[in-house]
Amino acid sequence: MDSTNYDDIIHLQRPLSKKHPPMPMAKRAAQFLPFAALTGFEGEIAEAARLTEEARSLGEDALVALDEQLSLLRQRMGEQPAVSVVRFVPDERKAGGRYETVTGRLRRLDEANRVLILTDGLRIDLDTIAELTVEG
Repeated sequence: MDSTNYDDIIHLQRPLSKKHPPMPMAKRAAQFLPFAALTGFEGEIAEAARLTEEARSLGEDALVALDEQLSLLRQRMGEQPAVSVVRFVPDERKAGGRYETVTGRLRRLDEANRVLILTDGLRIDLDTIAELTVEG
């Protein structure tokens, strides 16, 4: 016997459904495109790669300079002087944080709660301040 098992059907046309038309080639190819098997994994990778800084402890000279600026603020509080503050903002998701510079006008220095309050409503915890400059 020289024939194979499929000799009787090898040359027949593919059967076509009367209910379902053939799928276009573009849609057939789309079935095999890659998909996100690990949903959210790319976000986790990006979060792990995001860098944070550790809070630096202030040296003796920086603490003296900060204390001098706070004394100047106490004297000029009625003037609502312009201030520039470098503060440490802790990161919400991982250890560490970042330093940011904030400028504005002083509304109040609340020493009981250890907070510097600016006229725009921003509250800055005195313990997070790395540098303070009173303008003018």
